[in-house]
Parts: sequence; C-alpha cells; structure tokens
Amino acid sequence: MQNRSKKIKYSLRFIPDKLYLQIYYFVKFKKFCNFKNPQTFNEKLQWIKLYDRRPEYIKMVDKFRAKMYAAKIIGKKYIIPTLGVWDKFEDIDFHSLPEQFVLKCTHDSNGTVVCRDKKTFNKKAAREQINQSLQFNYYYVGREWPYKNVKPRIIAEPFMSDDLTMSEKNRKSYSNGGLTDYKFYCFNGEPRFLYISSGLEDHATARISFLTLDWKFAPYQRTDYKPYETLPKKPETFDEMIEISKKLSAGHRFLRVDLYQINGQVYFSELTFTPSSGLMRFKNPNHDREIGDMMKLSSN
Repeated sequence: MQNRSKKIKYSLRFIPDKLYLQIYYFVKFKKFCNFKNPQTFNEKLQWIKLYDRRPEYIKMVDKFRAKMYAAKIIGKKYIIPTLGVWDKFEDIDFHSLPEQFVLKCTHDSNGTVVCRDKKTFNKKAAREQINQSLQFNYYYVGREWPYKNVKPRIIAEPFMSDDLTMSEKNRKSYSNGGLTDYKFYCFNGEPRFLYISSGLEDHATARISFLTLDWKFAPYQRTDYKPYETLPKKPETFDEMIEISKKLSAGHRFLRVDLYQINGQVYFSELTFTPSSGLMRFKNPNHDREIGDMMKLSSN
C-alpha cells in the first residue's frame, strides 16, 4: 500500500510544488494550507518546503554527508562508523562486512536493509529493495526540497541495538532488537520537546511517545502510532543529548535532531527539516497550532 502511494505521488512529479503541496495537504487534513499566513506546525513546514531552500540543507539530509557535517560540530565520537559507500549494489564488497550490518540508501527514508546473520541474509531481496530506492527520487513524494539533489548512494554501518528504554512488559513486543530513537524538536536552536520511538520495523508493535525535557509524557499524540504504555527509562546521557541538539540546531528556525544511546554512548542519527513531510496528524488538532506557535518564520 505504501509503495503504491509513493508511485502515485511520483507520477504527479510534473505538477508545480505549491499546487502539489496544496492538494496533498487537503487530502490529508480536508482543508487548504494557509501559505500566506501559516499558523499550525504542519502549515509552517509546508511553507519551509517552498521558501527556505539553503544549499547547505542538501548535505544535512544526505545520510552519508550528514555524518561529516555533524562531526565538525559535535565531534567524531558521536558518529556511527561507515563501513563502506557505493554507487551500486553490485559494487558492495560483502566479504569485507561483519556478520551483522545495515545497508542504507543515502537519499531517502525507506531504503534500509538489516542483516543480522550473513548466513541467512537474502541478498536477492536486499538487491531489489536497494535498487528500487536508488531509482526513486524521494523529493517527489512530499516535495521536501533538500532531497531533490542528494546523490543516491549506499552506505553500510555496523548493526547496533539497545533495550535501554524498554520495560519488561514492552520488551516482549520488540523481539527484533534495533534502536530507540530520541528525536528532539528544536526551535531557533533550543530543544522544546522530543519524541522517542521503538520497534518501527513492525507497525503493530511500534511505539511513539512525545516527552517533555523534564522526562514526562507531553500532551501531544500522533494518530498513526500507539504510545508507550508506561514512561520509558530516562537515558543517563539525556543532558548530553540536549546539549548536542542545541549545537546541531543552532541557526535554524526549526530542526529535528535524531540521536541514539548505545551502551551509555550518544550517537548521531540524522537531521530532519520537515518531520512526516509536514503531514503529522495529532489526536488533538489544537496541538498542531500549539507547536506551530513555537516556530517563528521571520527569524533564521
């Protein structure tokens, strides 16, 4: 279903950005986007797509180049090692990779393949998924401008997992391992709140909850994912995460900074300018406006 939706959006790639975004927004929210005087968080993210197009954003969303960008600001110790980078799947040297690894396309959000055991790794399925992603320009899905000119490549990283935030009750639902994401919503260089997510490999067991910076449940809740049943354990590096988020988001009216904690060490994940492509539905629609008030479009 998701691939079908992407293909439909891709077939509309000749429609001008503003018209496309207005149609897309109306289909999602059953109302028109106010581009002239945006008020809600989602409206302001649509505005950013059209009118905030600094060239540096391209490297900031490139999953390979973003590592180098972040390393210059926060240091190399926070960067997950890159085991290799290739233009084509056929160029990957699988013999040089460890028993467990992750393949990622650098230009989109769906071209990720996890290998937990090289002996059972389905290389054919991986090739099909990666090659499909390499041929697809992610920009045309949601008109998120920075992705348009990201060079499609493949990187490999070590497979890393944690269970630091799982209660014993929740952990049973996450048998596949993986990482917990800490996604900080930063406005003018200041983190205001975050959400954490786990188990996103399986939508049925995935959990997403918004939290305040004093580690309490925030009132915001998405309509597309279930929240955590109990408050997850606060990572011991949380204060460090906040400082890293401040450094990476400095100079930007809005930036979501995504981090991990693995074995007591903070790691950089990625940077996002328009979360959920500016189409995130909240259970309480008033929260869209409340978060929108945190963003000032007149400042850089």
